Amino acid sequence: MAANVFLAQFLITRQQARTMLDATFATARERDMAPLTAVVLDGGGHPIIVEREDGCSPLRSAVATGKAYAALGIGVSSGTTGERNAERPAFLAAVADAAQGRFIPVAGGVLILDDERRVIGALGVSGASSQEDQDAAMAGIEAAGFAAGLRP
Repeated sequence: MAANVFLAQFLITRQQARTMLDATFATARERDMAPLTAVVLDGGGHPIIVEREDGCSPLRSAVATGKAYAALGIGVSSGTTGERNAERPAFLAAVADAAQGRFIPVAGGVLILDDERRVIGALGVSGASSQEDQDAAMAGIEAAGFAAGLRP
């Protein structure tokens, strides 16, 4: 049956996504962070892998996805979007509405960049402080051989 369809091109493989999550969680354990949930989205905003550590509350998946989606949707990290628009709550609310609630503009959503610094996906993390979430995401991205994109 597979010979009867065109195969899609993947810019982030499942194994690379797995490496990102493993490194994200390893960083969290090394730094004694609270349990995390992490998600890797492809460039179109579709999940490649979503996983939570034991003890992480169930809403963290939606938050991690919202952080990653915010980064993809705006083109800078989710924390950068929040910082840049702190004085524009109406803009942030409008974007959250346009994104159908999948838009969390706080640190923890980091763009995944290829060798030419093009966006190919995003990693979102939730569970610890926003800065810790972002740091763990960056460690995960770099462990897979990609560059972490916060702001140009």
